[in-house]
Amino acid sequence: MGLLKTIKTFIKNNKTISWILGFQLFRLILLPFMGLMPQDAYYYLYGQNLSLSYFDHPGMIGYLLRIFTDLFGQSIFVVKFADFLITSLTILSFYKLASYFLSKQKLQRAILLLTSTIFISILSFNSTPDVPLLLFWTLSLICLYKAIFEEKKWFWVLGGIAMGLAFNSKYTALLLQIGLIGFLIFSNKYRKLFFSPWFWTSILLSILITYPVWYWNFQNEFASFVFQSSERTSSISEFKISPKNFFGAIGHQMFLLIPILFLVIGVITYKYLKRALLKLKIPQAKTLFLLAFFIPTFVGFFSLTPIYWVKLNWMMPSYITGIVIAGMFINKRLLKTQLIISIAFHVLAGLQILFYIVPIKSDDTWVGWNELAIETKKLQKKYPNTFVFSNDNYKTSACLNFFMNEKVYAQNIIGLPALHFDYLKDNIASLNTKNALFIDSDKRFKNDAKKGNQHPLLKKYFDKVIELEPIIITINDRKVRKFWVFYCSNYETKK
Repeated sequence: MGLLKTIKTFIKNNKTISWILGFQLFRLILLPFMGLMPQDAYYYLYGQNLSLSYFDHPGMIGYLLRIFTDLFGQSIFVVKFADFLITSLTILSFYKLASYFLSKQKLQRAILLLTSTIFISILSFNSTPDVPLLLFWTLSLICLYKAIFEEKKWFWVLGGIAMGLAFNSKYTALLLQIGLIGFLIFSNKYRKLFFSPWFWTSILLSILITYPVWYWNFQNEFASFVFQSSERTSSISEFKISPKNFFGAIGHQMFLLIPILFLVIGVITYKYLKRALLKLKIPQAKTLFLLAFFIPTFVGFFSLTPIYWVKLNWMMPSYITGIVIAGMFINKRLLKTQLIISIAFHVLAGLQILFYIVPIKSDDTWVGWNELAIETKKLQKKYPNTFVFSNDNYKTSACLNFFMNEKVYAQNIIGLPALHFDYLKDNIASLNTKNALFIDSDKRFKNDAKKGNQHPLLKKYFDKVIELEPIIITINDRKVRKFWVFYCSNYETKK
C-alpha cells in the first residue's frame, strides 16, 4: 500500500513526471540498440554458474540476471531491461526517501537532479553490482529512517535485511553500517539507540543475511576479500602522489553527475565539514542522518584520489543522500542549467549508441562482440575440434560465452589468474591433446596487420602456435575493432 501511494503521489506532479518519464523513455528506447557490454556478459556468466558468492563480487547482479533470462529468455535486451527496471525502482525508492526530508518543491528538484544524471543512465544500460547495490542502499535508508525517526521498530528488522542484501550486491555496502553507527555517535538525541535491542537486531540480521558471502570466502581461502583489499592496500601504502588520478576522478564525477550538480555537492560538502571541524557545529538530526550516509563514502573515496585510481562507480552510493541534500539548496536557475547540460550529454550519448561516431579504443565497448562470435564459429568450422580461449581477464571470454553455444575459456588455460573463471570447476585437464583458437584483442587498433609475435606462455602449453589472419570487425562500413587469432596445437596442462 505504501508503494502504491508513493506511485500515485509521484504521478500527480505532472510537470516533474513528464521530465522523469522523458529521461526514462529515452533510455528505454535506446536499450534495443545497445550491444552487449563485457560486464553484462561476465555477470550473466555469474547467473549461469550459481554460487553462494563469486571471486570479484557477491552474486546479487548474477542472480537477478539469471531470474530475468530464465523468465524472458537469453538476449541482450533482456539483460539490459533487467538493469533498466531495477534502476527505475531505485528512482522510485529515492523519491520515497527524499519525501521524508524535502518540501514538495524541493522534492521535485531532487528527483529531477537524480534522474538527469549520467550515472543513472549507466546503471540503466550496463550490468554491474552497483545496479542492485543502489536499490538496496536506498531501501536500507528508507527502513532506517522509519525505525529511527518514526520509531517503527519492525523497520529495524527490514533495515537489517536490506543492508544485508546491499552487501550481497557489493562490499561497498559495509558503509551503511558505518554510516548508521556514525549517525548515532554524533546525534545527542538518538545516541541512546546504541542500547536498543532493535538496533543490535538490525546489525546482527544484516550480518546473518551476508552469511553466503562469508561462507563462500571461507571455503575458498577468503579469495574475494583478499582480492578486493590486498592489492589496493598495497598501492595506497606506497603513497605516490598522482595529479592525474586526482583530476581524472574530478572529471569522471563531473561527467556522472553533470557539472552543476557536482559543484553544488562539492560546495555543500565543504560547508558542512567546515562547520563541523572549525565551529564544532553538528547539524540537526535529519540532516545529520543524510550526511552520515554521504560523507564517509564521498569524502572517503575522494581523499584517496591523489594517491590511488578511484573507479568512477565507487562514489555512486553517496549520491543518494547527497542529492537529497543538494535538493535543499539548488535553485531553479541552476536546475534548469543542469537539465540543459544533461539533455545535451544524453543526445550525444544517444548518437554514439546509434551511429558509433567515435571509435572506442578499449574492450569496454558494446560494439563487435556478436560479430566476433560469428567469425570465431567460422574459424572453428575451418579448424574443427578446437576449443576457444582468450587472455584479458574476462571480457573476450565472457562475451564469446554469451554468444556461442559452447564453453569458452579464459587465461587460466595458460596458467594465469582468471578471476571467477578459476572457480568454475572446469576440468581443464580434459582439454589435453586438443587444439585451440587463441583470441587476442588489439585494443589500440591501428592497422590490419598481424601481431607478429605471440604470448610467451603459449609455447609452454602448446606444441605449435601459428598466427592466422586477424578478425576485423566492420560497423557502418568502418573498421572499428580487431582481434588477433592464433591456432594452437596439442594442448598440455603440465609442461
